[in-house]
Parts: sequence; C-alpha cells; structure tokens
Amino acid sequence: MSQYYELGEVTLWNPSNGASRLFLRQAALFEEEVGLPSGIGPMRDDEAQINPEVFEAFVHALLAWRGRTHHVVISALSEGFLATILVLADRAGIMLERLDRSSGNTAERRDVQAGPSAVSAIDPDGWQDRLRDQARELAGFMTR
Repeated sequence: MSQYYELGEVTLWNPSNGASRLFLRQAALFEEEVGLPSGIGPMRDDEAQINPEVFEAFVHALLAWRGRTHHVVISALSEGFLATILVLADRAGIMLERLDRSSGNTAERRDVQAGPSAVSAIDPDGWQDRLRDQARELAGFMTR
C-alpha cells in the first residue's frame, strides 16, 4: 500500500504507508515548532493535497528555524525531515536560492550546543550544503 502527496494533479511523492505516517507526524511536530501550518492537507483515501502557497511559507519558516538552531542533537533529529521537505519543495517548483534566505537575524540563535565539544561539533556554515546533498540523494528514493 502507498499514499500520494499531490499538488493539483501532479504527484510529488508516493511513499509507503509507514513512511507517510511518520512523515505526517513529523510535519505536525514541525508545524508546532515554527508556528505555521505545513500546507499538507489531511490524508483522505490515500491522498493528501499540498497547498503551494502555504507549503512554501512553511518551507521558508522551517529553513529559517534551522538556520537559528545550532544544537547537534536537534540538527540530527531534524535534518532527515528537512531533506524530505526540500525534495518536495523542488518537485513543487519552489525556488530556494539560499536555504536560509528568510532566516532573519542569525544573532538570535536558539538551542545552541553547550559543553566542551560545542565549538568543534557544529559547522554553522556547512548545514546548507549537507542538507542539499542529503536531499539530492533522497530524491532518488522518493518515488512519484
């Protein structure tokens, strides 16, 4: 069995039920985290419609949130979801020149890693490249 994430008549992703269930639960969590709806509609008859305008705002808010978060564990927990979102955004035609273009003031960092290895554990400039690479690899596994 599988489910469909659609933008109008275009299928962006056709994951298994298990992958879809996990993705939807993570989307709900990140909606709360960034304070915006994702634009991913409810799953009805194995289909979820994506509202392009709402989804685009969610993608930018999510990337801005990531740009302000420099905590190793939070990064590890979130980057798989973010890579999945980037694949869907690309397939939806959402242009992301810079992943953090809406990140605002990076001086307002949240959830900064503390401890003796904090300085070497985080590459504050490398997360964008890592995320893009992960999304490129993941796209090959995300059937339509």
